[in-house]
Amino acid sequence: MSIRVHFEEELEDLKQQIKELAHDTKDSLDQAIYVLYQRDVEAAKKILEDDAVIDRKEEKINDDAILMLAKQQPVARDLRRIIIAIKISSDLERMADHSTNIAKATIHLGEDHGIDIDPELREMAVLAMDMVDLAIKSFEYEDISLAKKLAEMDDVVDKKYGSIVKEMLELTAINPEQIQHIMQMAYVARYIERFADHITNIGESIFYLVKGRTYDLNK
Repeated sequence: MSIRVHFEEELEDLKQQIKELAHDTKDSLDQAIYVLYQRDVEAAKKILEDDAVIDRKEEKINDDAILMLAKQQPVARDLRRIIIAIKISSDLERMADHSTNIAKATIHLGEDHGIDIDPELREMAVLAMDMVDLAIKSFEYEDISLAKKLAEMDDVVDKKYGSIVKEMLELTAINPEQIQHIMQMAYVARYIERFADHITNIGESIFYLVKGRTYDLNK
């Protein structure tokens, strides 16, 4: 087998690891939102345990990428592919951390908090998960037209975040005795908003991969 063919296989394996990590990260948010609405504290604790698996997968991607850099000493676009794999895996791992933060909020709220959870939180999360799918499709096909759509989706997430925070502040005024629980809802909205921000980072990484220059999707 030629050196080039072996290198291409390693690049493909790196891409597959990224896709698997993205799937796990998306699933972590899905599960975190589910247990939040179900008030399932025990399931929330399981999400915290599972985060270690995502951490290990990110570490393997980094290790494999660094080994490829050391062995192959790639240049130009091949070099960008490896560097971007490291950057994207870092964003995915941090996104999963926000899912664990949502699980921690569920644990903090407990099973009997008595607060109706705003359905817009779920809408935010669903949109963020759709963004993950689009980002990974953009990464797989190195399609910057898809990456640019992430900014529009992120704007919707931001607007929903602003709406939820406003509603939570109004609730604290009429339910001061539940301020700690209500603020947990605001924190959850923030975690989802940050989750989506990392996806736009991935979009910017894809733009750099394809064009070889930085691009601000939020401008």
